[in-house]
Amino acid sequence: MRSGMQDAVLAMLAKEPSYGYHLRARLRQALGPLGGSMNQGQIYVTLARLEKAGFVVCERSDGLPDRADRKVYALTPAGQRRVAAWLAEVGWPKPDLAEFHLKLVAASAARLADPVELVAAQRRELLRRLREAQQAALAEPESSAAAVLLEGVMLRLRADLRWLAACERAWSTGGVGGDATTGDEDEDENDEVEGG
Repeated sequence: MRSGMQDAVLAMLAKEPSYGYHLRARLRQALGPLGGSMNQGQIYVTLARLEKAGFVVCERSDGLPDRADRKVYALTPAGQRRVAAWLAEVGWPKPDLAEFHLKLVAASAARLADPVELVAAQRRELLRRLREAQQAALAEPESSAAAVLLEGVMLRLRADLRWLAACERAWSTGGVGGDATTGDEDEDENDEVEGG
């Protein structure tokens, strides 16, 4: 199974063979504060899976006097092809708006919760994340690659906040949340009548 972490690790190895600790440092530098939760074990688990899949090979290098031999990982030809395919992909991560939308619909239909209150709670969470991203961006040097990533995070959060405002307007006025099932059944019935 492909994962973003596997592709990122392979891409880092495309420059030169490296060992796990160095790879983690390079990924954390690229992600800035967003890479703070990445642990060393995650990198080695990913490398082990990539080696098993034939995308990397591992060799032992001489260690330092105070450090045991280390494993150095390098791309195989299959790994190089996978990196090239990943870079050529035209995709875009999608915020999971559909899941939250369905939560609002279900909460309203079953009268389990007030959709407007759910929207307000979601807005508070996004505002908290936006403040964190703004603070992290201010702490980054201008030439930092992570600063560009943080700018993207903030732009997406602001877009999501605008969508939540639209949700609040729609659910506050009661213009949504009707029984869609009934409507579909009516359409099906009309189709049957028209189809004769």
